Amino acid sequence: MAAELLNGMLRKTEFGNRPDRPGRLALLAVLLVFSALALRASEVDRRVLIRDVTQIQGVRDNQLVGYGLVVGLTRTGDTQQTFFTVQTLANSLQRMGVQISPGVVVVKNVAAVFVTATLPAFARPGMKLDVTVSSVGDAKSIQGGVLLMTALRAPNGEVYAEAQGPLVIGGYSEGMSGNSKQVNHLTVGRIAEGGEVERDAAVDLSRFKTVSLLLLNSDFTAARDVADVINKEFGKTIANALDSRRIDVDVAESGATSVPILISRVQNLSIHFQSPAKVVVNERTGTIVMGGDVRLSPVSVIHGSLSINVETTHVVLPGQPTIDGKMIVPGKPEVVEETRTTVNDAPAQSIQLQEGANVDELIKGLHAIGATSHDIISILQAIKAAGGLQADLEVI
Repeated sequence: MAAELLNGMLRKTEFGNRPDRPGRLALLAVLLVFSALALRASEVDRRVLIRDVTQIQGVRDNQLVGYGLVVGLTRTGDTQQTFFTVQTLANSLQRMGVQISPGVVVVKNVAAVFVTATLPAFARPGMKLDVTVSSVGDAKSIQGGVLLMTALRAPNGEVYAEAQGPLVIGGYSEGMSGNSKQVNHLTVGRIAEGGEVERDAAVDLSRFKTVSLLLLNSDFTAARDVADVINKEFGKTIANALDSRRIDVDVAESGATSVPILISRVQNLSIHFQSPAKVVVNERTGTIVMGGDVRLSPVSVIHGSLSINVETTHVVLPGQPTIDGKMIVPGKPEVVEETRTTVNDAPAQSIQLQEGANVDELIKGLHAIGATSHDIISILQAIKAAGGLQADLEVI
């Protein structure tokens, strides 16, 4: 819109109503203002908040896991061969005063499951958690089941939460074995707010003498920029970049009244973000993700297609008659294999990339010569080996 307005003003100046000297000065001022705004917009687009590229050392989530039972299934639970399910059921009933022998129990409405959850930072007793329930036996489905109270433990073995409730399955199965329809997995379910925190796992920020910021992506330049913008904000040196990932902020030198206020003030600062030049390819799915800052050196790509198809068919030859005395007896039919080999060698096609070519030009050129996603992966690896790809190539 700014460009259109400027063009209109210039056309008006050139073809009619020529302004005097003050008018020309005003027009020049407008041009400078619009240029400054354009540069400012470009600068803002490349800035990110520190909170989006860092995390606080020591402030993190924790993984919880537990083992329990899902009951109430419609004969889709574990079979008798899954002995640990029957043993768990017997132990649960024994705690309730019911004595049974695991060897004689045949129950198909019960399934043994693992229960997992994520304990967020600063979790307090009474907070609700979402839990995921996964079958560990040979149950066909846990749809419609109810999870019995299950203790969720951290890696240190301590119980931090309890989980219980009805399952929600993101799928269904209808019909019989010969004519059935199944959508998604029926052996994994979820209980929204099915867990409840029992132990305080919050980090005491008041004991922090130093707040350590960890960059999500290791980068010396970004670490320096974070330290510089923090020092500029507080007017003194309170932040130091220790390496390409860690920046330490001195709490006492900052003069902040509390650590949370200091963290909030720091996280809302912004820095210039330089995205790394990186190419990530997945050979299994043929997925290719390339950053916009990836640059290519002058390179020529020659791509050909050679396909060899070997096809084997079975041919039945009629039997030949034989003479047995005076009678002619038809021979038995003979089955032989006939192999055909076809070779299609398409002419090689090439593309040339000049100095400073970007990803868009490479992709357009590869599509123009008919390269598939798997071909592009091989071509990228070859370009990287030849030194023509100015980016990190990661194969996952």
